[in-house]
Amino acid sequence: MRADYLVTATVVLVHGAWHGAWCWEHLVPLLTAAEVPNVAIDLPGHGVSTEPLGDLGGDARALATTLGGIDGPIVVCGHSYGGAVITQGAAGNDSVEHLVYLAAFALDVGEACTSAAPGAVPDDVMRTDLAEALRFDDDGTITLDPDLAIPALYNECTRSDAVAAASRLGAQSIAELDGTVTVAAWRGVPSTYAVCERDQAVPPALQRVFAARCTHTVSWETDHSPFFSRPDLVAELLVGLAARA
Repeated sequence: MRADYLVTATVVLVHGAWHGAWCWEHLVPLLTAAEVPNVAIDLPGHGVSTEPLGDLGGDARALATTLGGIDGPIVVCGHSYGGAVITQGAAGNDSVEHLVYLAAFALDVGEACTSAAPGAVPDDVMRTDLAEALRFDDDGTITLDPDLAIPALYNECTRSDAVAAASRLGAQSIAELDGTVTVAAWRGVPSTYAVCERDQAVPPALQRVFAARCTHTVSWETDHSPFFSRPDLVAELLVGLAARA
């Protein structure tokens, strides 16, 4: 092997609620250009997946299966709800060198996205634009009003990116968001939390509660979707971690 050849970890990208692997479309070319191997997955029932929507446990198992098929060190990045998935799905895999939480739910054992860190943040601070966009359906799923999703999720994005993303949002099962974590990977794996200070979906105050559980914290003046609004920031973080791993 040449001395100047840099071997990096594989970056695995896990999308958040209502999204799919498509949400990383601005980030993946930056990782590829930096010669960082990467995999963006669709959780069951999301994106182009033909499987039915499931629950948090099923999503975590899907991630664990993907991780088990990768040789060498791995950096796992989860966005929003994807943080809950990586918290459980990356546990017990010795190849996982680092966890990255992007405005994500770094849950502890027994917590769910709908009941995380109870009492840690005042109720008035917990109110965000996302609540206005939620639409609860009789089949046990939640969808988002696309017009109201834009200020909640993409308030720092270009109009074209925001409209395109909002049009691709899918359903999310309540069972996914209500699922409780049974093991917390961040307790044994180094982690970095990216607090998105202009987030209108997951309150930055709640993000800082999660960030306190992680090894490192960075703070970005971005919305809930930095993979669209500032993919350069996300790429810089992940490339650096992949190289160090």
